[in-house]
Amino acid sequence: MVTDDARALAVRCEARANSLARRLSREFFETVPGYDRLPADLKDLEIAATVRHGVRTFLRGVIAPPPGTDAYRIFAERAAQRAEEGVPLDLLLRAYAVGVHGLWQVLRREARPGEEAALAELVDLLLLTQSEVVGVVTRSYLDEAAALAQEDRSGRDRLVCDVLDGTCGPEEARARGMSLDGPLLLVAFAAQDPQDKGDRARLPHGPEGAVVRRRRLRGVRAALSRSFGTDVHAVLEPGHDGSGAAGRVLVAGCSEVPEDLVGVLSRGYGDPVHVAAVAAGDASGIAEAARTAAEIVRIARARGLAPDGTGHRLDDVLLEFHLSRPGPSGDRIAALLDPVVRRPELLATLRTHLELRMDRRATAARLGVHPNTVDKRLARLTALTGLDLTLPHDTALALAAQLLREAQAGSTRQAKDSTRREPDGTRQQQDGGRNGA
Repeated sequence: MVTDDARALAVRCEARANSLARRLSREFFETVPGYDRLPADLKDLEIAATVRHGVRTFLRGVIAPPPGTDAYRIFAERAAQRAEEGVPLDLLLRAYAVGVHGLWQVLRREARPGEEAALAELVDLLLLTQSEVVGVVTRSYLDEAAALAQEDRSGRDRLVCDVLDGTCGPEEARARGMSLDGPLLLVAFAAQDPQDKGDRARLPHGPEGAVVRRRRLRGVRAALSRSFGTDVHAVLEPGHDGSGAAGRVLVAGCSEVPEDLVGVLSRGYGDPVHVAAVAAGDASGIAEAARTAAEIVRIARARGLAPDGTGHRLDDVLLEFHLSRPGPSGDRIAALLDPVVRRPELLATLRTHLELRMDRRATAARLGVHPNTVDKRLARLTALTGLDLTLPHDTALALAAQLLREAQAGSTRQAKDSTRREPDGTRQQQDGGRNGA
């Protein structure tokens, strides 16, 4: 039975629940090792909301009759999400412990002379509540971790990659549990402007990178499943520039593209994305359709096309798509940039200048340099390669050379990846690569 003095102290503290939650999220939790490397939206939205819920649940449980076990449901749901995203359990439990310590400090500051007994009563209740929450969080986290291990998500992601790459045929895919019945739609997407977003658009290595990948992949799958009305197979992969901000999706049993496909994918991914969708005639055409969709996205980004609506079509980049095909002429065009291969600043300036439609001031702003520096770099590129970007013909050659070199680099990475196999023939797990998604 809670005393009236303890209840009165809880009432005064409840009025400060929002400010306490903000302070815990911004100050106290930053002392937890590894917390600062979590995604910003996870810290600012989900964790902050969970803190507010926890503070109010405790204080209202003191003011009114004690809450039932359903009051802890949100803690169980959040713990399961953290397990799926790969957030370490010790980090999660430390955050809860720090939250309890922060709430204790508020109670102590709010207590008036003569309320020592009421304060001790609330602390007893707080410690009892903490034991209940820790039990719920730990049980939910471990249950989800066990389910994920049994499901072997990484194995399914490898299977999706193999199907998209064409190294796993339709019959083998069906034998391994992947449905490829009905019409098939291949979707590729890539972050709109990774240079503008810095580290935010990149998928870092290590545990914090795994958390970002899993959150984004979960968002993509959930958004597309709702949009298409069916399950999707999705993987996140390194972009052509190493930003790790690209992905591919296989939608089985669907041929209609949602009207707001770009918006759906952007919201699921968490950043604006370029999108292209290509239908496959049957399961044997999956790999070719996937490559075509990825190429359309890559070229659209290089041209600086704005992402909108249902995504880019082949007709939008038809000439550039044709010019970027490999072959004897393609090799010669790609070789036009050989003289600047050891000048990454020139190649970056060329890529950005073409992407921003030859706007020197926008190029300078993107690169963080003076517009005169852009002029000097382009002049140096012209001197070394003979490509004059003031001429339409040379600009087309420069764009084709850039696209061809990127395609060659992508083929080299894919060849290296296909040789990295375990003794049983499966692809190795790579934290920074496509299988880490």
